[in-house]
Amino acid sequence: MSNVIEIKVPDIGDFSEVEVIELLVAPGDTIKEEQSLITVESDKASMEIPSSAAGVVKDINVKVGDKVAEGKVILTLEAAGDAGSDKGADQQTAASQDKEAETQDAAAAQRSDDKAKAAGDSQDADAQEDAQSAQASQSGGTVEVTVPDIGDFSEVEVIEVLVAAGDKVSQEQSLITVESDKASMEIPSSDEGEVEAVLVKVGDKVAKGTAIVTLKASGAAAKPAAAPAGDNAQSQPADSKADKAEGEPAGAAKAPAAPAETSASHARVSPTAAFGSAVSSRSVPHASPSVRKFARELGVDLTQITGSGEKQRITHDDVRKFVKAALSVATSSSSTTTSTQVGGGGLSVLDWPNIDFTKFGPIESKPLSRIKKISGANLHRNWVMIPHVTNNEQADITELEAFRVSMNKEYEKAGVKFTMLAFLIKAVVSCLQKFPEFNASLSGDNLVLKQYFHVGFAADTPNGLVVPVVRDADKKTVSQIAKEMTELAKLARDGKLSPAQMQGGCFSISSLGGIGGTSFTPIINAPEVAILGVSKSSMQPVWNGKEFAPRLMLPLSLSYDHRVIDGAAAARFNAHLAAILADFRRVLI
Repeated sequence: MSNVIEIKVPDIGDFSEVEVIELLVAPGDTIKEEQSLITVESDKASMEIPSSAAGVVKDINVKVGDKVAEGKVILTLEAAGDAGSDKGADQQTAASQDKEAETQDAAAAQRSDDKAKAAGDSQDADAQEDAQSAQASQSGGTVEVTVPDIGDFSEVEVIEVLVAAGDKVSQEQSLITVESDKASMEIPSSDEGEVEAVLVKVGDKVAKGTAIVTLKASGAAAKPAAAPAGDNAQSQPADSKADKAEGEPAGAAKAPAAPAETSASHARVSPTAAFGSAVSSRSVPHASPSVRKFARELGVDLTQITGSGEKQRITHDDVRKFVKAALSVATSSSSTTTSTQVGGGGLSVLDWPNIDFTKFGPIESKPLSRIKKISGANLHRNWVMIPHVTNNEQADITELEAFRVSMNKEYEKAGVKFTMLAFLIKAVVSCLQKFPEFNASLSGDNLVLKQYFHVGFAADTPNGLVVPVVRDADKKTVSQIAKEMTELAKLARDGKLSPAQMQGGCFSISSLGGIGGTSFTPIINAPEVAILGVSKSSMQPVWNGKEFAPRLMLPLSLSYDHRVIDGAAAARFNAHLAAILADFRRVLI
């Protein structure tokens, strides 16, 4: 039978419990020995727990948010290959258990010897270091802050420097962030004071004892560890006599120890607690070591990514999506002039000229209306992001205009006023039904074809341009469209249009017929793919095969998104629209 192995949390140092923040494998995955399984995090470090064996993941016993400690089962593995018969498997398991027990006993004995040896050395070294630090603190001298014991790692890489020369730092404030291939951690300051010099930079390899910064001590009381040094001094008769002979200076030297002892009684806080304001301004990204390494390999700046994980933690998928989005955007060639990045398009344009107009003459500054601010940003985005092409056509509306005038007389008592725009909306719906790619929107690599027909029309108001939408125009008569347009236009002028009445459009019409012009290029209202511009109609001589006859011609300007619509399709759409307006009976066909 196959050999099932339980993978447990190994010795994780001084932390009793740590939180699981990321699962890096799933049931069915084939993993290698030393491959990372989960990422855990304390208030000072995040680390990845590797697998102690290779095989196929059977079950995962933890989930994101769980608290785990040494010995906690992470998952069960089915070891690669079979172990043979049940008897062979039992023998192998027993041998493995005996070997593991021997190894654990040997390791425990070795750790005990190492700790005993290190304790003596460490006490002497710590006492000397603390005495020096206390002396520097009292005298306001220079203190060199070094990397403390960082566990089993011989060298780790500096990935962030959190302070600069001139910064005021407090004790336990984080100075740098270091990272191995399995964990990242912040190194706190052992003293408080002003940073004189930063002795490391991002990319440096550091180990225990490496100098990080030099501090100009603040002249405050000695650190708490100075108290044992004082006790040790009292145990030596010669020093005791010297202190007694000095009299008052000895008392002065001992006085500062009281505040230090008081501070020692406080619980240890997170090394980033005192650095909160500075960290927020630096926008330190929240990511595990493997994600940071992955991002560095791809050249991705993690500060530009918003994480989708717990507490906005950045995941591998977040990095992949960021890279994919960056590659899909066409970047313009670098310019020798100063440029400004246009958000969303990857385009670079010259900076807007900053000119003092008062030196040329008197001026008046008038703020833009709220509508113009909103519409201006949208129009700019649409013009920059959409490849516009405009097709111009003329429609003979001689008969339709005569029909419109007669309908106005007929419906005068009913309070319905027919405008040419009402007929245009109905005609456009007929064209959208014949050419469905105009009733669509781009969504990534897909074209969304809509089965409904909501047509927007531009309404000029004192505060700016708005676009109310006539919904389900295919199901309404021209008279119903005309009546609804009148109501929407009044709401627009009064500033009472609701957002819902300006959303959901499939196609827009911008009519300048009541003002003038012969043609123009209307800007597409994203996410739509086309817009119709209508200029002022005029009487023109048109050849009818025998002679020139006066005809009322209406200029039509169709702007379309060339990513979706070809020039030939746009020409056919415009020609079909002109044909309907020339003989409105075609709407019935």
